[in-house]
Amino acid sequence: MPVIIQEIHITAEVGSQSSAQSEGAPAAPAMPQADIVAVCVEEVLRIIHEKAER
Repeated sequence: MPVIIQEIHITAEVGSQSSAQSEGAPAAPAMPQADIVAVCVEEVLRIIHEKAER
């Protein structure tokens, strides 16, 4: 029997220091929040388009 996920909640912190960065790991370049949202929207639309082509 297949499992159907009807709703998913994702939580993320943007712009806070992580423990990996405090250990001397190179920091990723900061992106404005609007850019992060735009990248996420593009990726979601790409995935939806890819699934529609199947």
